[in-house]
Amino acid sequence: MTDAGVATPPGGSAPTARRRSWRSRLPEEAGVIIALVALIALIGTANPLFLQPKSLFQLLSSGAFIGMLAVGMVFVIVIRDIDLSVGWMFNFSAVVAGKLMVMGLEPFLAALCGIAFGAFLGLINGVLSVGLKIPVIIITLGTLSAFRGLSLIVNESKPILAPDKEAPFFTIWDGKLFDVIPSVAVAFVLLAVVLHILLQRTRFGYRVQAMGSNPDAARLAGIPVDRTRILVLVLMGAVSGLAGVIFFGFRGAIDTNSGESFLLPVVAAVIIGGTPLSGGRGTILGAVLGAVIIQAIQSGILFLGIDAKWSIFVTGAAIIVAVTVDQLVRRQRTRRARDVVDAG
Repeated sequence: MTDAGVATPPGGSAPTARRRSWRSRLPEEAGVIIALVALIALIGTANPLFLQPKSLFQLLSSGAFIGMLAVGMVFVIVIRDIDLSVGWMFNFSAVVAGKLMVMGLEPFLAALCGIAFGAFLGLINGVLSVGLKIPVIIITLGTLSAFRGLSLIVNESKPILAPDKEAPFFTIWDGKLFDVIPSVAVAFVLLAVVLHILLQRTRFGYRVQAMGSNPDAARLAGIPVDRTRILVLVLMGAVSGLAGVIFFGFRGAIDTNSGESFLLPVVAAVIIGGTPLSGGRGTILGAVLGAVIIQAIQSGILFLGIDAKWSIFVTGAAIIVAVTVDQLVRRQRTRRARDVVDAG
């Protein structure tokens, strides 16, 4: 007992126990939140224009498409895989939707077809990976080129332009909620909420995390591992298709190279957000924050008058820092767990 009559926990004092309890109540993404706030404050100090509400909402809007792909990629990385084809599923789905609109199909229906097509591309990745028993990263290294080539064939190596930019489908994505929040940012947040619930509150999400933690144990527990892997890749394809058709609605066009450079920032956003490459757990909120951090880095470099080429270097450095911190935290948790076992 302590002087105040409070029992002292084994292996430590009451203040130490209170500190541990306080830490345990912190959200998993606390470190990412602090990093984002510090980054925004640093850039804002150098250029106060960056802190204006318009600039901050634009930050969220600009990072929306990378963020959409990132929250889908969380599921893939949780099962210890990486889908290299996301940028071209994004592009190909937008091209198909755009082509259908040009051919006269109602834009909203064409957009649904684009999302379904993205899911179909994800199904191809999943079936090939499971059927051939080849890691997803290898399969998608091949489908990346295949999807890119087919997309170029369909769009005839030319940008596809919206047939009527005054149609409701295009005006919606060009608008703002309450004349303040860009519609694409709203779509990004809504998608993140839905996928958070899917990962953390459903049987499918439980199966995904169980697979990533221990695939053999998951199989022995009766989890349909192969089917779950296919469904994860179908989900990734559908999310890519959704992001692609929204991009087409927002820009009113899809270029032949749109999405080509998305892979690095998408994976970076997931890793910076706190989802480990070792799988087993993931955080949708972390991926959202990671995407905003990536966009803040890119925008901040422009606001500070630095050559935009440095953004690629800084993004790579951020990945290295995030992975290093994750490994240090993981080792510390393992060491604490061993200490608790030894104390018991």
